[in-house]
Amino acid sequence: MTGTPSPWSARIAVLRPSPESAERLYRALLPEAAREVPRAHAVLRPVDGSSVVLDVEANDTGALRAAVNTYLGWIHLADRTEEVAGSASLPVRDG
Repeated sequence: MTGTPSPWSARIAVLRPSPESAERLYRALLPEAAREVPRAHAVLRPVDGSSVVLDVEANDTGALRAAVNTYLGWIHLADRTEEVAGSASLPVRDG
């Protein structure tokens, strides 16, 4: 984060079950983190192999809340997508 620090900030650390899962989450969120959420700024970075950290700064609490909710929604979507994609690879049993 650059320039004058914003008065409000949040750090979201997401621990994934594997480094591959963390890399997929990082790659899924990177285009979104590069895009500015109104009145907020975010920086995404991989940490320790199986973790991804997102730092969000905003000038007011409403902007911070909106940005954090947006990113948490994207994280949840990525998590569910990975879960469904993983279960899709299981063999189908004949009933």
